[in-house]
Amino acid sequence: MLGGVVLLWFIEVALAVAWVAWDIRQTPEATVLKWGFVVVTGFSGLFGALLYALACREPLPGTHQAYVSPRWHQVVGSTMHCVAGDGIGILVTAAALAPLHLPAIVDLGAEYAVGFGFGWTIFQALFMRGMLGGSYGLALRHTFLPELLSMNGVMAAMAAVSAPWQEALAAAASPASLDFWFVMSLALCAGFLVAYPINWWLVASGLKHGMTTTMPDGKDAPLAAGLALAGAALAEDRHGSHQGRSDRAMAGQPVSRAEFEVRTASAPPPGHHHLVTSRGQQLPEMVVASFAMLAAGVVVAGLAGNLFGV
Repeated sequence: MLGGVVLLWFIEVALAVAWVAWDIRQTPEATVLKWGFVVVTGFSGLFGALLYALACREPLPGTHQAYVSPRWHQVVGSTMHCVAGDGIGILVTAAALAPLHLPAIVDLGAEYAVGFGFGWTIFQALFMRGMLGGSYGLALRHTFLPELLSMNGVMAAMAAVSAPWQEALAAAASPASLDFWFVMSLALCAGFLVAYPINWWLVASGLKHGMTTTMPDGKDAPLAAGLALAGAALAEDRHGSHQGRSDRAMAGQPVSRAEFEVRTASAPPPGHHHLVTSRGQQLPEMVVASFAMLAAGVVVAGLAGNLFGV
């Protein structure tokens, strides 16, 4: 029975990845997030494809920036960015250590370290350095804490799901089996769900970015883009969530890639002015909460499975 479920899972994953990888080429999203959506769809299947369709895929040509401006769209992008980078490190480490049959607590510790290291130094700092003046060192410093908080949420769910399942299913202990990848895929899906509220706070506090919009060099966005941006700006201004939209966007005129990028890099995130004084007070609490969440995930893994191999 389970074998049939696993086979159907990977069939729908293959179809979902093929569609996202083909369709996202035309979406004016940052390259790192394009890869993020493809990677996350690779272990979540139709769930990842649905998130791409609802949160990133523009409904009409030239409307991408207006379409991704709602907070939940931005948070989907932020969480995708995190889980894709962390997930690659976690999966590679899990597959490499599985043949050694180490205690589960050792596997989880190594997965956490490598997943965080890869997500932080590559998917976050390396690919984000352009937004920080091209300085990799500055990017490392700015992305360390946000990536740490998000990774704690991912790993809390990963531990609670993967360790007990791998102990209960003998075939799930070997990377040569589809069951292994099925269990790890479900664990990463759970990690995405747990990391999402953490990323909501990070985006709202201006500590992480969400979606971005880019246009090919030398090309202007269609008139529809300017009209959509104007409508979005008017709606946001009425609710007091954004200020200082450019005159060109408000007038519905074409917006070039350079203008998109400058606006993305320099504009304050939603709620920035309201949170700038309070987020410094909330940050220590969020750090403690994220580590408490991680500890809870490990406790659940220990209660439901055998972390120490005794």
